[in-house]
Amino acid sequence: MKKKLFQSTLILSLVFILSGCKLALFDSSGVTGKEIGDTILLTMGLMLIVVIPTLILSVWVPYKYHESKAEDDYDPEWEHSTKIEFFAWGIPVLIIVVLATIAYLTSYSLDPRKELVSDKEPITIQVVAMDWKWLFLFPEEKIATVNEVAFPVDRPVEFLITSQSTMNSFFIPKLGGQIYAMAGMENRMNIMGNEIGEYRGISANYSGFGFAGMRFTAKVTSEEDFQNWIADVKASGRVLTDEEYDRLIEKSRDHEVEYFSSIDPLQFKNIIESFVGAQNGSY
Repeated sequence: MKKKLFQSTLILSLVFILSGCKLALFDSSGVTGKEIGDTILLTMGLMLIVVIPTLILSVWVPYKYHESKAEDDYDPEWEHSTKIEFFAWGIPVLIIVVLATIAYLTSYSLDPRKELVSDKEPITIQVVAMDWKWLFLFPEEKIATVNEVAFPVDRPVEFLITSQSTMNSFFIPKLGGQIYAMAGMENRMNIMGNEIGEYRGISANYSGFGFAGMRFTAKVTSEEDFQNWIADVKASGRVLTDEEYDRLIEKSRDHEVEYFSSIDPLQFKNIIESFVGAQNGSY
């Protein structure tokens, strides 16, 4: 009785916990994200070809050949079965070959550095991972924001990503894949949102005690709303001076959204190059 009660409680607890899960990777609102989700589902389906029969046999075989069901001792007169060898080795090998082919092809087709095909001009956004916040620089508009980024729907976006501090990972689950941010280096990721909305952006690499609050909002808007958003940022009247940047470098938790109406167009380049001397000096 106690065992059944424990099992029922465990099942109900799992159902309750999992009911709050959001399968963002399989409900994408971005071109790249949808392709990634479809690839994951395809690979899972191929692997289930082995997993499901194995689970069924793990129940059926003990049931069929249980000692209580045997009238006489079971002593089969065979040493080898080609059919069993085929199913035991042939099918898994075939699935591995197919999975390897898919992995090889998608490694190129889903390369985050690969430019997305569109008749619209792409927008460039520079990203700096800090402790523990995200700084977004818009070199063309000459504005900057903290923990909030916006771009038009159905328009390619090229993120240029680096880090001011420890290694981090830039990730917008519903719009595309994740890519690492490393000090002194520039990484690139191309995405395109195809649905207007606000999407959660996170850090996918543990980077210290403020990691849990290192989140941002990615806004996919219409062209008109994007221009209005830029106007709101410029209306802040704040300049990203060296003093302001030094303030942002300081460690903080759950940092609030900030707008800067003016930046140094070479800010991103200067951030990367500030680590070049340190790297050369380490050798």
